[in-house]
Amino acid sequence: MIGLCAAVIFSTGMALAQDLRVALWHAPVTRNGPGLLLRDLANRDEQLVTFANEIQSADADIVVLTRFDFDASGQTLAAFADLIDGGYAFAIPLRSNAGVPTLADMDSDGRFGEPEDSQAFGRFPGEEALAILSRYPTFHTEVRSFNDLLWRDVPDGLMAESDTGRDTQRLSSGGHWIVPVEIGAQGHAHRLSLLVGHAGPPVFDGPEDRNGRRNRDELRLWEQIIGQVDRPYLFTANTNLDPDRGDGYRDAMAEFLSAQHVNDPLAGQTTAHWDTPGPMRVSYVLPSPDLGVVDAKVLPVLQDQHHSLITVDLTLP
Repeated sequence: MIGLCAAVIFSTGMALAQDLRVALWHAPVTRNGPGLLLRDLANRDEQLVTFANEIQSADADIVVLTRFDFDASGQTLAAFADLIDGGYAFAIPLRSNAGVPTLADMDSDGRFGEPEDSQAFGRFPGEEALAILSRYPTFHTEVRSFNDLLWRDVPDGLMAESDTGRDTQRLSSGGHWIVPVEIGAQGHAHRLSLLVGHAGPPVFDGPEDRNGRRNRDELRLWEQIIGQVDRPYLFTANTNLDPDRGDGYRDAMAEFLSAQHVNDPLAGQTTAHWDTPGPMRVSYVLPSPDLGVVDAKVLPVLQDQHHSLITVDLTLP
């Protein structure tokens, strides 16, 4: 079931052999309560089978899913990997701040314990978290998370003194992680730092622009992380921010993309297909400058979905 949006392809030389294909997808591999995703995977839910088939067809070595319900046991992600049958021997579920309670009235509406009062909007802890599937070894014990960082502690951050929860509010919505991956055969392996994240949308607030400012600072933290991480690295995230269209600090996204710390093989392409506010680019796979880009694609959006799966083929330094 394929939508009408045609694939967009970028190539710097199809004759080059790729060392690695990476995919990123903001598909809703999520349900409205804990355990329901695992239940539906066991029942081979039609939507989940469609998602699995799309990932299998993409044939990526590493798949980053930025909307996948967290399960600490890893059973849910393992069940999804089995549904794909893509040889993903290494899987890491990543718990976001969505649904993590704060015990505060974060939206100042006089009610406590609502999804809006969590560290990031969520009906239960782990809703719409992230996940990584990899054919190459990932180092679970060396994964670095920045999800506990309070928003007020971000250098040059935009949190206001008047914002609710200054002593409670974490910066990350979906999260910020560095995940080490070993690419290649033993004796000729490369260590790749996979930078994985998902930011909250810069909308659904009022003139105080709390969500817009927080979204900007989630990108600001990535700027600081990239300034310290070793190369090669690969930025794989849904920033919920388009450099040209929609709400939010668009100039900041444009500057991030034009900086010398990343290549942008899919510049200007649409990854999110909404009637309102319209087509936008919010998902990104951005290699460090020492990684060679062979090919990059935005795949056709699936019927009844809004986000395209994107792939980038790379050569290692």
